[in-house]
Amino acid sequence: MKLAIITERANLRLGGAERSVFELAAKMVLLGVDVKILAATGSTRSRRVEILCGSGKKRVCLKEFKLALLTHFKKNHYDIIHSVLPFDFADVYQPRGGSYPEAAIRNAASFGNTAMRIFKLLTIAANFRRTSLGRAEKKICKNSDAPVVAALSEYVKNQFKKHYNLPDERIFVIPNGIRPSAAVDKAKADRLRRQIFDKLNIKQAADEPVFFLFGAHNFRLKGLAPLIKAAAILNNKFTKRSAYIIVSGRGSAAKYRRLAERLGVKDKILFLGNAGSVRYLLSVCDVAVLPTYYDPSSRFVLEALSAGNPAITTKYNGACDLFVADRHGKVFDSPDDVDSLAEAMKFYCNTENLAAAKKAIADDNIKAKVSIETHCKKLLELYKKIKNQKI
Repeated sequence: MKLAIITERANLRLGGAERSVFELAAKMVLLGVDVKILAATGSTRSRRVEILCGSGKKRVCLKEFKLALLTHFKKNHYDIIHSVLPFDFADVYQPRGGSYPEAAIRNAASFGNTAMRIFKLLTIAANFRRTSLGRAEKKICKNSDAPVVAALSEYVKNQFKKHYNLPDERIFVIPNGIRPSAAVDKAKADRLRRQIFDKLNIKQAADEPVFFLFGAHNFRLKGLAPLIKAAAILNNKFTKRSAYIIVSGRGSAAKYRRLAERLGVKDKILFLGNAGSVRYLLSVCDVAVLPTYYDPSSRFVLEALSAGNPAITTKYNGACDLFVADRHGKVFDSPDDVDSLAEAMKFYCNTENLAAAKKAIADDNIKAKVSIETHCKKLLELYKKIKNQKI
């Protein structure tokens, strides 16, 4: 099978969506698929990636990229065209960011100030690029001959039903997946753990802390403020073990440091900045926590589950599909419900509860469930179905 995967930018440093596309392509190759990534911009030496609109960093408009793609397809045949952008000539549309309307609505919800939330909702149309992508997505959903939608989660499926009335037969839920991390070097992990203890002024022999890892770059959207507020609530409760929060991400930490200081928990939170790969942090932390306002299916949560750690997140995270609440982690309704978040964290400040969740994750082989291989095999089933319908 010859497969084209369309993505906007071929640059792994940009974030999870770009990394996911490359992981998808790499695994498809291992499964025997002839893959070509078609990107508008970027820089790469891979023979499996073709840059169609130049190597510059500047983003190109959807129309320009579409023309470049159509020119490419006149000269090159593919059995399946898989796009993460809303192009009507694709066979499969995989909206890795979920639907554009839902993303805009939930982004507005992440602002703490009510006036700012209203302002963001009223000015959604001011973002020309996002508006044009939203129109293209709507056109796909209204056209019965357009691509099927490969949703990363039930949450994403429900978005397309709610915003576009897309029928069930046009939507296929293919849960997100990640490449399992390589084994960590124990000596390096031990050094990292000692560094964390030192920075938090924890005496290793005397204390038995529980480390909650928050991993994200967009601190506002992913719920860092509610997490700090929950930490303040938890700080006034009796827990069998002390809770500490490790924050990893390149977001600006200044306002969150001030919030932690104002709420009296600055000594309970460690900001590491952009720590790169989270696998070593996951190896020394106990629980992943992401009280997000919006995430179609969080890679961070999947990476945590793959590493054997329970996860705490909200119903606005499609990754909830891949674990059982109250068995492998905790799910609560809203990031603004900081009391529920604090209770979820308190639950894992108990050694028995933490051990039971980790055992359940291992017993139920969640690592395989969240793998990119499982994701790709389900996509291949969809590809074959579409290919057979073309004959």
